[in-house]
Amino acid sequence: MDDFLTSDDIIAGCFNAEIISDTVFARMDGNSYKSECTVPIDDLRYVRVLYYGFDGQVRTGELVVNKMIAEDITAIFRALYDAKYPIGKMVLVDDYGGDDNLSMLDNNTSSFNYRVVNNSTTLSRHAQGLAIDINTLYNPWIYTLDGKTVIDPPAGKQYADRTLDIPYYIKHDDLCYKLFTEHGFSWGGDWTSSKDYQHFSHSS
Repeated sequence: MDDFLTSDDIIAGCFNAEIISDTVFARMDGNSYKSECTVPIDDLRYVRVLYYGFDGQVRTGELVVNKMIAEDITAIFRALYDAKYPIGKMVLVDDYGGDDNLSMLDNNTSSFNYRVVNNSTTLSRHAQGLAIDINTLYNPWIYTLDGKTVIDPPAGKQYADRTLDIPYYIKHDDLCYKLFTEHGFSWGGDWTSSKDYQHFSHSS
């Protein structure tokens, strides 16, 4: 048997989940992994994947997720890569100082961030690494606060109309939606009290 790696082997090796190294934790410490974080670092995994950017170029993406969904995440993003599904950006939210608003504004796809849901004291599913936000600028969270409609990120207001022909919208017939729901995730676009079109969360 020939001892060499095929191109498929090489690509497969680019989709992996690892324990959080000291180097990765140094980026997270004080940003996504805040001093009051109650999630053991051993419960999290550093995931690296390949994805196609909006310009059609292949890039390496990174996420921190809960170990319970790490295998699902790598499988989902491998399928998205094979389909050349476009993703704007995928770096750790720590590159934005753990600021979710800045990450969303930059159309960044991310997962773990020990934080509460905006305008509440309730911990987000992101605080456990069990939720992921994808192509955030084009798929904003739309909700009502004090009788007024709020759109997060605010720059996503131009994409709040879901009848527009925008190729980066996540909808029910979208591959991203199909893959995540097949792997046991629920979609924020199906919520009744608000619509979080970027958001997928797992019930684990």
